[in-house]
Amino acid sequence: MMTIHNQIDLMQTIQQMGFLPLLDSGIRGYSAEEMTDEDCRYVVFPDGGWDWPLWKWKGPVVTEGNCVYGKFFAQKAGFISRAWWSDFCNYRRSTHPQPEEGSIEEAILLTLQEQGSMITRELRAACGFTGPKMRSRFDAYITRLQMGCRIVTEDFVYPVDKHNREYGWGWSLLTTPEQLMGREACRCEHTPEESHRLMLAHLRQLLPQASEQQITKLLK
Repeated sequence: MMTIHNQIDLMQTIQQMGFLPLLDSGIRGYSAEEMTDEDCRYVVFPDGGWDWPLWKWKGPVVTEGNCVYGKFFAQKAGFISRAWWSDFCNYRRSTHPQPEEGSIEEAILLTLQEQGSMITRELRAACGFTGPKMRSRFDAYITRLQMGCRIVTEDFVYPVDKHNREYGWGWSLLTTPEQLMGREACRCEHTPEESHRLMLAHLRQLLPQASEQQITKLLK
């Protein structure tokens, strides 16, 4: 595993590995966080401020890094290179079928398709999830749609202070992969079973320290 020192290293690592969870994946050493140099790890300052280069890199990497970002790995966020996206999308959509007509998931997708892209809270309001305790319920739908490769993150939007400086953790700007990359990027020449076999073989070679169960869980 290579060590990530900067944004360019992160981009290159995603392309080399094909699949890269952002945080702990359950497989030792296999996440962008664990591969990042110690000098670039999350740090809290005495005044309460913080710095986390990896968190700041992910936005430009998503928009410029020839990869796709979303909650793809056991409902946790990560990157997938565009070279592997068609196989990943092909397999995942076979195990997470198209939302049923009239379902909440379909309504979310239709709203997003009509608008092109929306930050999570705007999408939640547009879909009527404005009452008490609705946020966590809505986020669960979004996560399921990301796991099924129906929704991805296009970018991150940050609020700005009175000095026009960005602050906070930012909001995901959501869209569909078809709108982000075009329909052809989501088409695959393999069957879902063939895509799964190709990804399994790739990850077995990439992660000799991982058990078969861990790799299977990653792709599930």
